[in-house]
Amino acid sequence: VYICCKCDFLNPVSVVYATFPYSSLARCGIRHPKPSPFFGNLFLFRQGFFGVHTDLIHKYGRVCGYYLGRRPVVVVADPDMLRQIMVKDFSTFPNRMTIRAATKPMSDCLLMLRNEHWKRVRSILTPSFSAAKMKEMGPLINTATDTLLTNLSCHAESGESFDIHRCFGCFTMDVIASVAFGTQVDSQKDPDDPFVHHAQKFFSFSFFTPIMFVFIAFPFLIPLARVLPNKRRDEMNNFFINCIQKIIRQRDEQPVGERRRDFLQLMLDTRSSKECVSLEHFDVVNHADELAPTHTHINQQENDDVSHESPNRRSVQTQKRMMSDDEIVGQAFVFFLAGYETSSNTLAFTCYLLALHPECQSKLQAEVDDFFTRYDSPDYTNVQELKYLDMVISEALRLYPPGFRFARDVDEDCMVNGQFLPKGATLEIPAGYLHYDPEYWPEPEKFIPERFTVETKASRHPFVYLPFGAGPRSCVGMRLAQLEIKMALVHVFRKFNIVACTDTKVPLELKSHTTLGPKNGIYVTITKREIEGEPATPPAEE
Repeated sequence: VYICCKCDFLNPVSVVYATFPYSSLARCGIRHPKPSPFFGNLFLFRQGFFGVHTDLIHKYGRVCGYYLGRRPVVVVADPDMLRQIMVKDFSTFPNRMTIRAATKPMSDCLLMLRNEHWKRVRSILTPSFSAAKMKEMGPLINTATDTLLTNLSCHAESGESFDIHRCFGCFTMDVIASVAFGTQVDSQKDPDDPFVHHAQKFFSFSFFTPIMFVFIAFPFLIPLARVLPNKRRDEMNNFFINCIQKIIRQRDEQPVGERRRDFLQLMLDTRSSKECVSLEHFDVVNHADELAPTHTHINQQENDDVSHESPNRRSVQTQKRMMSDDEIVGQAFVFFLAGYETSSNTLAFTCYLLALHPECQSKLQAEVDDFFTRYDSPDYTNVQELKYLDMVISEALRLYPPGFRFARDVDEDCMVNGQFLPKGATLEIPAGYLHYDPEYWPEPEKFIPERFTVETKASRHPFVYLPFGAGPRSCVGMRLAQLEIKMALVHVFRKFNIVACTDTKVPLELKSHTTLGPKNGIYVTITKREIEGEPATPPAEE
């Protein structure tokens, strides 16, 4: 690069390299801001992606674009077009955005897998997140919730403001360690626990570092990222790989009846089970996976593909349906990618909104109190009866969707709803923008849980609310996330009032480089409720 800049003979080469990718969007009629050489429009996103999407769409239209380094990105905020991309034409857009620098175990996780590799692992994994299997996770979540309540009681007794987002972060860390990794930690009492220490390293990623600038400007150097020594990355990856492999060995040595019933065990069970589902039943958002019988072995298309081959070949194809130990490690690791910050952010944002709207908090507490007259504790089945709680969480996810953007690769030139999309581009779905679109959400800035009554939901376009995605590549862990969030909130609002105080920031400062979260925590106070033989004490703003 230095030589190209200094040598007059090579200057035309450097100019072409710096600018030639930046015509692909314009050739397709997709409007976008002017890119800078090498870096494209990267610097638009110094403060995050959340607000910039709104600015781009307002200025350039519902189908617009930008350049992330040299990669063209097409932002699609048209709900009919999104239905086409994520569901009707799914076979044209089956892959999430490629991250070429990913190394094991991340490269083996479901978020990173592509094409038939993804389809095979997802078909095996989907039954592990069925409603029946989620019922087995309830006791593990309840154990972590007990610790959460103990810690919240300490804050209630002190009467001082505290960062409830940090509290929930520790809770979701404990749940993930228990449910995904089969290990018991208390990150709230022991933040120096090796498991917690290594997990937190993962979430310090940023585009705006010198090494990321190099890889964005010169993507042909990205393969070096996988082979060059990286002490921090290698230490973190080796810790989790060794941790999971050790637990796998321990499980294999235990009698079947003594094995812990957690997500890791469900995946280990797939090694001796041929239970799987076909592509059309992957959509957990619309419960397609629960509406069809489970299929075994290989589906009909795969039978057709191997029908003219030898018996030995057929057995190899069937065996490949099972997950390898590397794939099991990768799926356990995906809990950190998709489950840690997303769940803790949702819990914290929900409590923040209810602290600012005490009338909604009182209504929720009344529903929770009535729930406990019929049940001793929440589980997967009975928590579904809490309709107002579901509306509150849904509205919190609308206002503050942790997964506020997600993407699909365009692997071949194609046409969608009259718009040409070039091979090599990335399609970006701006869920955060759609959740505030005034065309579909009257007074979008307001917290109104009643937007999610059955009747109101039925009258609204389904592709303007996408907290868990849509179609076959929707979030496979949606049910587990909802169960964890609901069980925690039921216990919290049974025992406590969350109260806004002078330290509560309105509006919140947000960070949005990866997931959407609070930039500087969420500070509130908490008080214990009087629930033994007395009316509930309604929360009041300080």
